Amino acid sequence: MSIDSPDELAALRATGRVVAEAIREMARRVRPGVSTGELDDVAAQVFKRHGARSGPQLDYDFPGVTCLSVDDEAVHGIPGPRRLREGQLIKLDVTAELDGFYADACRTVPVGRVRPREQRLMAASQSALKRGLEAAKAGVNVGVVGKAVNDEVTRRGFNVIEELAGHGIGRKIHEEPDVPNIDWDGPTLTDGLVITIEPIIAAGDGEVYMHDDGWTVKTYDGSSCAHFEHTLVVTEGAPILVTA
Repeated sequence: MSIDSPDELAALRATGRVVAEAIREMARRVRPGVSTGELDDVAAQVFKRHGARSGPQLDYDFPGVTCLSVDDEAVHGIPGPRRLREGQLIKLDVTAELDGFYADACRTVPVGRVRPREQRLMAASQSALKRGLEAAKAGVNVGVVGKAVNDEVTRRGFNVIEELAGHGIGRKIHEEPDVPNIDWDGPTLTDGLVITIEPIIAAGDGEVYMHDDGWTVKTYDGSSCAHFEHTLVVTEGAPILVTA
């Protein structure tokens, strides 16, 4: 969608605040022994307080309020009884709907102490998101954003998962345009356009497959993944982050 009025921007920001709060509350509870289902319940309570709903449940009938992916699970991990262990990485991927507006963000959180390689992997995804945000301006081809992301990831010795990408958002989770994390000849970003930028990267070669559960995307080589994401409004200058 494209933001056409201050009221729409205010409504989108309100949804973004719910997403940010849910991620913040979940991250505070990440520790060895906690289950992904317990973390999902934390987000559910945040949504309930604000009258928000789960975007994945609304649009796709996803079997959880949030997507919680661990280690080699890149995206769309299903919350449940699985308990976290020291040294793992968990991706807290939250999409909320509030008053007809959607916002989406993700943060990768270490479970206790993690190895230096996992620390570098997280830092690479977070830095790539920053580079993508810096490149996202009205009048720029979306491929410029993808190139900025990919260049930063490869510079740090990791690989983007090319099949997974950012996207337009606003009235549904997934809208036009796609925002891949690679250089490509895509559409031009316009002033007011609402998108997500989300470097989803792997410590290995970045090749993935769909798990038997029909939702979870995992790396073939079993390598860990990291994922950072924000929803933003494109402007002629710095983007407006609504999930920060």
